[in-house]
Amino acid sequence: MVSIPHILSGISIIMLIIYGIDVMVGGGGAGDGFLPLDAMTRGIGLGFPPIILSFIAFFISRKPPFKGLGIMLIVTGILIIIGGAISIVSAGEAENPARMAGEGGGLIAIGAIIAALGGIKIKKSINE
Repeated sequence: MVSIPHILSGISIIMLIIYGIDVMVGGGGAGDGFLPLDAMTRGIGLGFPPIILSFIAFFISRKPPFKGLGIMLIVTGILIIIGGAISIVSAGEAENPARMAGEGGGLIAIGAIIAALGGIKIKKSINE
């Protein structure tokens, strides 16, 4: 059953994949990917909305047990964790390595929270 939470979670995954591909194509540089965006604009436009959409998808689907949504939230969380890990690894090459490492750590924490919400959603769907 496709619902609004599933659609929101699907949009999140698609945006994160586009973000990741753009970073890989451009080597992380500003405007070097297929999207003419600097790193901050890319992060705000393609990285922040999936986080918000994931939380919205979880909380508007509190009552019905959606196992598929839980899996989608876990995938979103894993993609965010991967992005955070890449930020930490590439922090040594950045202009401000402490900031990049901090942002990477924050992304890993947010990704872990979203993945945990997915786990909660799966557990609730199994118990009901």
